[in-house]
Amino acid sequence: MEWNAREITNHTVAARYLTEITRVVWHYFGKNPHATEHEIEQFIHREFKLRGLISRKPFHTQIVAFDAHAAIPHYFPSPTTRATIKPNTLILLDIWAKLKNARAPYADITWIAYTGEKIPREIQKVFDIVLKARDACITHLKASLRIGKIPTGAEMDNCARAIIAKAGYGKNFIHSTGHCIGFTSPHGRGVNLSKRFRRPLTRNMGYTIEPGIYLKNKFGIRSEINFYIDKNNKIIITTPPQKRIVLMHPKVQLRV
Repeated sequence: MEWNAREITNHTVAARYLTEITRVVWHYFGKNPHATEHEIEQFIHREFKLRGLISRKPFHTQIVAFDAHAAIPHYFPSPTTRATIKPNTLILLDIWAKLKNARAPYADITWIAYTGEKIPREIQKVFDIVLKARDACITHLKASLRIGKIPTGAEMDNCARAIIAKAGYGKNFIHSTGHCIGFTSPHGRGVNLSKRFRRPLTRNMGYTIEPGIYLKNKFGIRSEINFYIDKNNKIIITTPPQKRIVLMHPKVQLRV
């Protein structure tokens, strides 16, 4: 179902707030160098409340994952989680929320950070591959729209999957490339960016692009943006794409 103008606005406002919150979280890390995943997840909910955002159950708990926990795509911290920030920690932050309005769609983003002076070569390599897959999807979508064609969910999925497979990580990409965005859940009920969906994407409906690579017991990398296709067949990206790993270290100025 297409979103109307008000629903699109509600989504873009939520998307802007989520982007703001990621910036606030990075500074929170700097001031709380021994915080646990759960403490940060609770901090995120406080930031939601300040901005009039909600995330309804059963999709209430946000993903804050350190190191090997980030290799689990749907890892959720709990009060018993004892993983804490330490030097040279990879952080995966996946947050989703919506305005309180019943007809407000969710926004849903994922960013990566690292608490070290220098990013390890393997982490940087995997991050670069994930971004290449994400950006290949955007390029393919734009090229298709220019000739008046809206790609299918399967096409979009194949686009990202081919990049990751060529780099040798095909078996480590263990979920679909993206999903449509809903009103009662971050996952909607339309076409997803998955090999199972042979139908074209829908205009004026929000979607995510979120390829990932997960190395068991080591780390995981995912990059997630939101977009919709407007009535003029233009892609509108509502969340800024991450271009480099957020670097947090006392000797290095916060790099976002």
